[in-house]
Amino acid sequence: MKIIRPDEGEIFDIELDEDFLSKNRKLAEDNRKLLDKHKILAIDIMGSVGSGKTSLVTQLVKKLRNKYRIAALAGDTTTTIDAEQIKSAGADVLEINTGKECHLDANLVRKALKELALKKLDLLFIENVGNIICPADFPLGSHKRIVVLSLTEGPYVVLKHPFSFMDADVVAINKVDLSKATGIAPEEFEKQLKELKPSLKAVRTNCSTGKGIADVIKALGL
Repeated sequence: MKIIRPDEGEIFDIELDEDFLSKNRKLAEDNRKLLDKHKILAIDIMGSVGSGKTSLVTQLVKKLRNKYRIAALAGDTTTTIDAEQIKSAGADVLEINTGKECHLDANLVRKALKELALKKLDLLFIENVGNIICPADFPLGSHKRIVVLSLTEGPYVVLKHPFSFMDADVVAINKVDLSKATGIAPEEFEKQLKELKPSLKAVRTNCSTGKGIADVIKALGL
């Protein structure tokens, strides 16, 4: 499997000043133009380590592979474990290993897009590195964003990290089967998200079993 990595010295150890973030936004705009040119809908998936991002993408691929031509970018610091799982569901997959970096950026996505047969795609999932904070500052050029929020992360994730949800279109409240064990009711997250951003669509899921995936697809307009 081909792995996309930053060139040596590229991006690493650069102070995140406004100029750098501005350059990333410009690259993201270029990515969006390229995707629009090929009529590809791109959806990025953000969430903490272990929240269920890979399981969500895998389930979405299984449900949509007969309707759309799908590819995925799997972001992680090392390994191809997540990419292999998504590939087994029926999508073309590129791994993006970021090394020590805690997020994908528009430049890495641009490099990955050059490796894909864009003319043969309708739908692209971009799974970000497991992190609820850093990816929020780095748009990638996608059309929509899903944030996966697991009940196992504690009751204050939305309150502590509101900016991580502001640019989201859909929030998958995952691992709802663990509500009793964690003492966290999904309704609490739904209330917090609605107060934060009234237009945000919250869907309850158990991505291990596929529960709620059809509702995620509906929320995305697919």
